[in-house]
Amino acid sequence: MPVLRQSSFPGSPRYQINGHLQTIFPSVLRKVEGVVYERERITLSDGDFLDLDWIDRNSDKIVIITHGLEGDSNRHYIRGTAKLFAQQGWDVLAWNCRSCSGEMNRAFRLYNHGEIGDLGEVISHVLRTKPYRQLVLIGYSMGGNIALKYAGVHGKNLPDALQKVVAVSSPTDLEASAKLLDRPQNRFYRNRFMKKLIIKLQQKADLFPGKLDMTKLQHVRLWRDFDQHFSAPVNGYRDADDFYTQASAVNFMNGIAVPTLLINAQNDPILSPECSPAWLAEKHPNIYLETPRTGGHVGFSVRDDEFTWAERRALEFVSQDGR
Repeated sequence: MPVLRQSSFPGSPRYQINGHLQTIFPSVLRKVEGVVYERERITLSDGDFLDLDWIDRNSDKIVIITHGLEGDSNRHYIRGTAKLFAQQGWDVLAWNCRSCSGEMNRAFRLYNHGEIGDLGEVISHVLRTKPYRQLVLIGYSMGGNIALKYAGVHGKNLPDALQKVVAVSSPTDLEASAKLLDRPQNRFYRNRFMKKLIIKLQQKADLFPGKLDMTKLQHVRLWRDFDQHFSAPVNGYRDADDFYTQASAVNFMNGIAVPTLLINAQNDPILSPECSPAWLAEKHPNIYLETPRTGGHVGFSVRDDEFTWAERRALEFVSQDGR
């Protein structure tokens, strides 16, 4: 039922003529000023650490924001969301996945699309810090997949304060998205992600001798090869198939028990139609699917507006009763 047939997105600025430009221009050109975080480091149950960036507005409601692949709390979309919510009186927590805060994490493992344990520890820490009345999750790209999987896996056993979830440009079907990254027109995104990840993997290989065979990079022809030889073993999955099955949020979203908004643009260059599961949203009482015709990947720029449409839409959704 909650497939939103009409989106309120007014469209990107005219010079952003396609999904690639709607993706790249905001990433390269957008600057969000006036965001000042207070950093806290927490120790995880396995002895590793996470760096959390707070904005304290002395509120009884908080938004927890999760970034995308090889992102961090200072990505423009995180800062934009943080600034908008803080202006509206919310406390904000933008957390950095393992290895993404500027310092390599201690454990052999990194982070991945299916890792929800770390988010769970962040949420528990937040609720121990202050008895928030309302907590919402917002995730972008990989971060959206993490938030959706977390909500789906925990279902009705979520903390009472956790009331809504918003996911933007989220690859809920990882295998389908991996295939898209291999298309020639997406070489820019593929190379950018892989270059950054290889640097981290080499660091891990140096820190943990014998645990990674970096010579396998010569066998990487497809993104699936990279996941088979590196993403899966580093993060404890059996192989690429196991990684795709266990990490894809779409396989868990049926369990979602709180109002949840998934925003994926139809012209997102690195998301396949499978990542926008209308078949699920049509029959699910809590999943609202909004698929604007344009917007790119984590784009959704609006002319003469400091904030993106997706950021404003997220605030609107979590502020309303129902949806």
